[in-house]
Amino acid sequence: MNKVMIRYKVKPERAQENTELIRAVYEELALTAPAGLRYATFVLEDGVSFVHVTSNETDGPTPLREVQAFQEFQKDVTERCAEGPVSSEMQEIGSYRFWQ
Repeated sequence: MNKVMIRYKVKPERAQENTELIRAVYEELALTAPAGLRYATFVLEDGVSFVHVTSNETDGPTPLREVQAFQEFQKDVTERCAEGPVSSEMQEIGSYRFWQ
C-alpha cells in the first residue's frame, strides 16, 4: 500500500479557488468511487497551506490520476501556489480508524 502526503501553500487570493477545485474532486470521487483509493485533504489554520494524504491499495499508479476533476485541479496548481507542492512517501507506524 502506497501512502503519500503532499503539502503546499497557495497565494491568499487563490485559496478559495483552490478549495473549490478540491471540492470538485470529492464530488467526482463520490460518483465514481475508484477502487483502492483513500484520500483526504486538509487546510491548515493559516487558510493557505494545504495537505493532501492519499493511499493507493492497488498495484500501479494511483486511481486519482484518472479523475477528471483532479486533472483540472492539477492543471494550474503551480500558478496558484506561493510555495510549490512537496510530496513525501509515508510509512505507517500505526493508525486508529484513519483509513476506514
